[in-house]
Amino acid sequence: MNMLEAAQKRAQGVRASADRPSQRRCTEAPGSGPRVAVRMQRIELREAGDAGGGLGFSGYASVTGVGYEMWDMFGPYTEVVSAGAFGPSLARADLDVPLVIQHDGIRRIARTTNGTLLLAEDDHGLSVDAPSLDPDDVDVQYIVPKLRSGLIDEMSFMFRITAGEWSPDWTEFHVNEVDIHRGDVSIVSYGANPATAGSGLRSANDLASFVRGLSVAEQREIAALVAHAAPKTGADLITDEDVRLRRVRL
Repeated sequence: MNMLEAAQKRAQGVRASADRPSQRRCTEAPGSGPRVAVRMQRIELREAGDAGGGLGFSGYASVTGVGYEMWDMFGPYTEVVSAGAFGPSLARADLDVPLVIQHDGIRRIARTTNGTLLLAEDDHGLSVDAPSLDPDDVDVQYIVPKLRSGLIDEMSFMFRITAGEWSPDWTEFHVNEVDIHRGDVSIVSYGANPATAGSGLRSANDLASFVRGLSVAEQREIAALVAHAAPKTGADLITDEDVRLRRVRL
């Protein structure tokens, strides 16, 4: 079934444009998970600055404003996470979201509740920052070599849709608000949106490669910060007024 045929059936079977997709899933096969995944964006794996050593991880678990294919009981459709969709959820004082491997809830390597995971929404999407991973954690030891080699290069997030709307032709569903409390952000093998380009992995010392992956505006922000920083301090700088939570080591 193609998207047009599915849209025609959806127009007859869905009561209102604000109704969330029924039996929402990532693939054509019934029973597949309803998670959203994108290729990792602007990933950085760095040496942590604390005395205890460790590694820092940052990237994007979701890109807003970019469509990806999903399926419901009628067939395929395009889903888009709208800018601002994460705001209400991220504002919760009791927000509980872990960073996990392959959506396995027990394989947690960071968590918002103990301060080891920082989440924010910016103009690119859902920013993920785990500033100091535990090097003695067996799951950290398992995943870091795969990230460094590029064997793993995608992320996903698990959430509930709390508000959204279908396009007039029933081919697109815009997710306007999500709840990620007690969901997760996850490092995964394959995601639902492989067309999202720009994946990568950088070491802490590869500043030049990191900067080339940024937009012109972000490069200017970095240049301004470097110009005002004392040389060779080894200090961590956070760009864009702490919103992006992207760390750059000089």
